[in-house]
Amino acid sequence: MVFSLRCAPLALILATLAVPALGEDGGDDAAPDKSGYTLLDPTPAAELRDFNTDRPPKANSPYTVDAGHFQYETDLAVFSSSAEGASRSDAWTAVDPTLKLGLTNWIDAELQLTPYESLSTQVAGNTTTISGLGDTYARLKVNVLGDDRGAAAVALLPYVKLPTAQPGLGNGKIEGGLILPVSFSAPAGFTIIVMPEADYLKDSAERGYHGAFDFLVNVSHALDRRWTFYSEVFTTRSFEAGERPIYTADAALTCALRPDVQLDFGGNFSLNGIAPQTQLYVGLSQRF
Repeated sequence: MVFSLRCAPLALILATLAVPALGEDGGDDAAPDKSGYTLLDPTPAAELRDFNTDRPPKANSPYTVDAGHFQYETDLAVFSSSAEGASRSDAWTAVDPTLKLGLTNWIDAELQLTPYESLSTQVAGNTTTISGLGDTYARLKVNVLGDDRGAAAVALLPYVKLPTAQPGLGNGKIEGGLILPVSFSAPAGFTIIVMPEADYLKDSAERGYHGAFDFLVNVSHALDRRWTFYSEVFTTRSFEAGERPIYTADAALTCALRPDVQLDFGGNFSLNGIAPQTQLYVGLSQRF
């Protein structure tokens, strides 16, 4: 079933109404006061929150990296494929880490690097391949509710894209946006994330910019002490003339190798034939 953008405002309103009520039930009295910890005065190991990552699905977690601690989250390999008419495109990405550093108890700074990606396009029997450095993304995650307590959490994630990509792999322009992940606990051990996102992007053919809107609903559940399953429905709508919306259904698994090390596998699949039609990946995350 295709997720409609008409559902996005209703889902966001329901999630927002649920946040205050859920946030009250989290054992606030038992939570330690960590507000004084900073980059130069790190959070002690005994007071670290549970290891939490923004991968593997498209959903971002509202939880930040504890003050003074470092975390990386990276694809080990990503393969994307799409076809339309007589043309076909295949893309590979290898090791594109997001580096995170806890600045305070509720803010972390993040930098996503793409040292290598490759795009191969086949049209009428002719193949063109471009490879090299990809774009760089800088983000700041600011938790505004529930970083250490409660059944709900909310964060603000402003980001900017720096045009470091090889010609042909990026548009060479600065872009940016704001992401709003809202997470809350549901009955039977499920966790739900709803996440609207507003973007300011370069036009495909013109010199100007246009707006875009993303929205997703993510549901996850622990299968046992090590494995967690994620399912997700995602949509993105560009407000540039002639652009069609994209809808995907996504699924992923994580495996906790150690309390601070996680392996993941997943796939994103187009629901309406818009590229990329299939995307498969494997990744690794670790906290120090």
